[in-house]
Amino acid sequence: MIDHCCAEMTRQVDRRCQAHPDVSACPDALVRFEPKFRKYGLIVHDGGTASREIAFCPWCGARLPESQRDRWFDALEARGIDPWEDDVPPEFEDDRWLREGLTDPVPAGEDLPRSP
Repeated sequence: MIDHCCAEMTRQVDRRCQAHPDVSACPDALVRFEPKFRKYGLIVHDGGTASREIAFCPWCGARLPESQRDRWFDALEARGIDPWEDDVPPEFEDDRWLREGLTDPVPAGEDLPRSP
């Protein structure tokens, strides 16, 4: 469970529309949150899935956490996993990799299983 900066940000991030299961297609959806990266973005409603990363909450003005996207790729690379080619472990599909400290490099001599 991720605590967002304010009740309105939580409401926006948790918004679910029955008419538009894909948040990018819902004209009322404003914010996309990617838990695995801890990244917030304003949705670009142009028919695609783009969003524009934001550093501050539009409602309360709080500074938002820095995106962990680069660390995510680094952590996978340290394990010999190419996210474009290999299966990504389930703990890297959400924020568990951050909560469980999986950002540390693999200790020397210790091999982690590669995706088939």
